[in-house]
Amino acid sequence: MSKLLVIFGATGQQGGSVVESVLGDAQLTKEYSIRGTTRDPSKAKARELIKGGIEVVKAEVDDPASLEKAFEGAHIVFVNTLTVYDGHTYAHEVNHGRALADAAVAVGVPFLIYSTLPHAGSISGGKLKNMGHFDGKAEVEQYIRTLPLRSAFIAPGSFMSNFHASMAPHPAGDGTYAFASFVNPDTKMPLIDTAGDTGKWVAAILADFPRFEDKVLCCATAVYTFQEIADAMSKASGKTVAYKQLKEETWRGFLPPVMRDHIAEMLQYFQEYGYYGEDTEGKVKWSAEQARGKLTTLDEYLKANPLNLQ
Repeated sequence: MSKLLVIFGATGQQGGSVVESVLGDAQLTKEYSIRGTTRDPSKAKARELIKGGIEVVKAEVDDPASLEKAFEGAHIVFVNTLTVYDGHTYAHEVNHGRALADAAVAVGVPFLIYSTLPHAGSISGGKLKNMGHFDGKAEVEQYIRTLPLRSAFIAPGSFMSNFHASMAPHPAGDGTYAFASFVNPDTKMPLIDTAGDTGKWVAAILADFPRFEDKVLCCATAVYTFQEIADAMSKASGKTVAYKQLKEETWRGFLPPVMRDHIAEMLQYFQEYGYYGEDTEGKVKWSAEQARGKLTTLDEYLKANPLNLQ
């Protein structure tokens, strides 16, 4: 009889990738049956999963009863929390992450995979105070390690999909485009095709949980400098995209106030400490070697997902 894998947020980028990886893996699809959760099973993505034979149930992170019902009977649960910038980012991360873990414990789930991030406050020696979107997840990870279940962790890098949203290049006014920030052009950032590749690391854990138990997989294809990212954008689009280093005050003016401090400190953290702290590149290299399947390079991602440069 197959073991039940519950994927919290199965219609999101991370959860959806886990679904695809398990269904596309000859070993795992025999070993596991899937139950996915979503906030609204009537949405198109949820209906697609149902059509594909996936059990889909409604679960809300602030409704413990719905979580416990969704996790009932699971052999293993994959959970991730959605970052919300509303002035209470840290509290949301901690409360939501703990709620998911507590629900798993309440119904006797033996194995948990949690999507975490490094503790930037600790890595920076307390210098960075507005990294709740990282630190909250890290503190939930530490909480999970104290609970009576077995756990493993993934820590996704920066999403390549951000280059179509908050980190998209903008017209410079002379026919070229600016990929702008305030950090040095040689600042490095690990990148992941979240929707395409997250599941390949989770699949590795599912295939051999004891090997990865208590470990953190730093999930990124590779580490890229901001200059290399701009060059890749130029190559893929056939247009000139230049990295433009702005004054921090100028750059901050382009962001919504509720996100400003979080994103500014995050980029400062990348520049001064590295995304995963000490030996970021080594951690990414080792973790990439563990992935169950080929990972998507930035060039491949931008070719498959062209930038909208008008």
